[in-house]
This record gives sequence, structure tokens and C-alpha cells, in this order.
Amino acid sequence: MAFIKDSANRTPIVDNVFAIVEKAKKAEAEFGKDAVVNATIGSLYGEDGTLVAMDVVYDTLKGIDNKKLAAYAASFVGNPAFIKDVSGWVLNGHSRLCEEIIATPGGTGAVGMSIENTLEPGQTLIIPEIAWGSYALMAQMNNLEVARYNLFRDGKFDVESLKETCRKVMEKQDKLTLIINDPCHNPTGYSLSDEEWKEVISFLNECSKTHPVILINDIAYIDFSYRKKQARDYMENFNDISDDVVVCIAFSISKSMTSYGLRCGAVIILAQKEEAVHEMKVVLEKQARAIWSNINNGAMEMFSQIMENKADEYEKEKDYYVDLLKQRTDLFVKEAKEAGLSHYPYKEGFFVTLDMDNEKAAKLHQALMDENIFTVKVNKGIRVALCSLPLDKVRGLARKIKDVELKTFA
Repeated sequence: MAFIKDSANRTPIVDNVFAIVEKAKKAEAEFGKDAVVNATIGSLYGEDGTLVAMDVVYDTLKGIDNKKLAAYAASFVGNPAFIKDVSGWVLNGHSRLCEEIIATPGGTGAVGMSIENTLEPGQTLIIPEIAWGSYALMAQMNNLEVARYNLFRDGKFDVESLKETCRKVMEKQDKLTLIINDPCHNPTGYSLSDEEWKEVISFLNECSKTHPVILINDIAYIDFSYRKKQARDYMENFNDISDDVVVCIAFSISKSMTSYGLRCGAVIILAQKEEAVHEMKVVLEKQARAIWSNINNGAMEMFSQIMENKADEYEKEKDYYVDLLKQRTDLFVKEAKEAGLSHYPYKEGFFVTLDMDNEKAAKLHQALMDENIFTVKVNKGIRVALCSLPLDKVRGLARKIKDVELKTFA
């Protein structure tokens, strides 16, 4: 007797990140924090080893009237001020396209609804082969297949693999939906150059001559780019999309505001034609109403108050942590080079990922845990979360990992 619909995927979820986090916590309890390197946590931590909760964010949130915090949002698509402020903050004057914005529960909600409403069950979603694991899970939950493009070739974004993957998918279905997680790719820390983005957009325009194209640009970590506001400059290339390309930008206030648990974000729909944007908005707003009904009113109000009254204060505080993150990653990358520890091309962001096949990664991952160095195994590599490691834990870490590698594969 089945209580679940026949089409539901019944494979149990395995979240390796949370499982390894628990192992790291047990090791800290047993051996002490000083004896353990916990490079598993994908949130920003300060040098004191505690979660960063930016003062400007939480002082603003706590200053909001309780009744406003308790109230429903003005609309299930988001408060008008919030929608205006997301547009101004994210696009920063770079877009000349038609646009619509819908508030979502974090960037996850934005990515998820864009996937679910653009592909039919049985069709194929295109994602990077090294990627946040939830992309594939979202596809699985919507009965979609997944095609993965190679992320790197010769130290750069593998545009040719993306093209080849898209062409193969186009042979069997009438539409393309693809995800590019940029800038500050999770988990490698790569960011596409302006030239790489130009080539991507030119290719998608070619594809759109025969197939409608939906590009999901996941920008979860954009506000921790080392280029700061200039990290948005690549969006100028979106102005060159053809009439048959739609861009869905997935923005995470949860990340940008160090407010992970408040679950607030937005999907920004961009297209040349108003009708294309309107069609997407109608479907997405109905799903918003049906699935979550309303987004955290306090989180939206907090974001708007900061954008309208405290943007300079926010940027000053945020940039302190961006600079701290850069110190950590510069140190790790420098010492990795000195130690001969191979990693994927890194430019900016929370993570550096060691470059190796899955068999080697599995063995090294376990060997590192045996030495109380906790990381996260991903496809074709091992993710090191430098975002949560103080500088004294980063210093010498690459050499330690290399020593374990040499010992394991001697």
C-alpha cells in the first residue's frame, strides 16, 4: 500500500555536509577545538571562531516594530519597497531589460521555482559537474534528468563543454534551462571573466534561434566578491540576450546579510520582451502563493531600511569581512602553491576545492578526518571552507593536507 504518489522519488536524502559537521563537533568535544580543523561550515565566521552576524543588519532588525515583524508582507510576491531595493542593489543600473521580481525563501527558493516552472518532467536540467548538491536534488524532486558540463579547461571556464552539453540536450528536447553559479562559484571560488560571459551569451543567443533558453544565474555569494560593486559589471552582457532568452537571477539576502536563518531572497526575471517577463512572473507568483504564501516581512523590511538609509554603513561592515576572507584565501592559495597542493582555479569566495578524482577524494577525505582535519567531499574534489576558519587555523593548513596526501598515497 503506497501513501505517496507514484511519481515521487523515494530515494532517502543523504546530506554529507551536515553529517561531517557533526563528526567535527564530536572531535572538538573529545580533543578540544585547538586540536581540530573544522573546514566544513559554509557560513562566514569571525576570527573569534563564532558566526558573523553583522551589527548593522541585526541592529536594524531589532529596531523594527514588533507588529511589523509579526505582520504578513504586503503581497505574496514581496513588499513594493523590497522589490525596488532588490532591483537597485543587485542590478546596480546595469540592466536595460524588462524585469519582474518575486521574493523567495532564500536563494534556494529562487533557483528551485525557476527550475520547476521551466522544464517538464523527464526533461533535462544543465548544471556544472562540480556544483552545490541541491541543484541535482531539485532536479530529482521534479523528475528531471541532469546533464553536467565540465567546469574547467586549462585553468579557465570550459565554455566548449557547456556548448557541447547544451547541443546534446537540444537534440532531445525543445527547451534549454541551465544554471551558471557566478560570481564566487560554490564550491571552487571561480568567477567568469567578462570575455567568458560574452561568449556564453553569444552562444545562448544562437541556441535560442531554435530553442527557448532560460539561464538561471545563481549569485548567492556575489556580495563577498573581492571586486565588490564591480562584481556586477558582467550583467551588462545580459542586455545583449535575444528575444528568446530569459535570465532568472537568484539572489540570496540570507548570504548577503549574514542572515542565513531568516530565509529571504528574490528571483529577478529579465528579458527583452515584456510579454516574456510577464508570462514567467504569472507562473512564479502563483507558485509563491501556493507553496510558501508569504516571505518573512521583517527580513524584507530590514533589507529595505538598510538599502535606503544605511547602505554605506552596511558596505563598510561587510567589506571588513570581505577583506578578512581575502586574507584567509590568499594565505591558503599561497601556501598550497608552495606545498604543491592542487586545487581548482580560485578567484574569490567562501571555498577552495582541491582538484582530484572521486576515488582519491574519498580516501584523502577519510585520511584527513583521521588527523582531525574535517572538510567536505564534493564531486571531483574536496571543499575547504575558508570562510569559517580563523587565520591561525588557515596558516599551515595546506602543508598539513599535502603531508596527509603524501602519506596516504605513498
